[in-house]
Amino acid sequence: MIDHVTIPVKDLKQSRSFYEKAFIPLGYKLSFGKEGSFWAFDVGGDSLFEISQYQGKSPLTSVHVAFRVLDAKTIEAFFKAAIEAGAKSNGAPGFRPQYAQGYYACFIYDPNGHNIEAMCNKIYK
Repeated sequence: MIDHVTIPVKDLKQSRSFYEKAFIPLGYKLSFGKEGSFWAFDVGGDSLFEISQYQGKSPLTSVHVAFRVLDAKTIEAFFKAAIEAGAKSNGAPGFRPQYAQGYYACFIYDPNGHNIEAMCNKIYK
């Protein structure tokens, strides 16, 4: 299952307003975010659509996709398989408390430079 997709935008305030209005017929609503940085919209099924402020040199790639998995073992297996297949590490498997309590993830760059994540936010030490 896809947990979240993040796209960079030129004008975060304008994009937030646009998506808040455009998502009304779909029932999607603003969930959380940080002024000047990003906004996340709940699109159902525990999935998020995120917009991130692009400032010329973004810490994000043009596309960021996060796959929700069930456990740390699967995240670690994904990371190993991706590296063996030619990916570059963008963050080894581990806890990311800055995102949420129990958030465990890894990040890789695929052959095209896209930031791909495997994550679970229900793992506790």
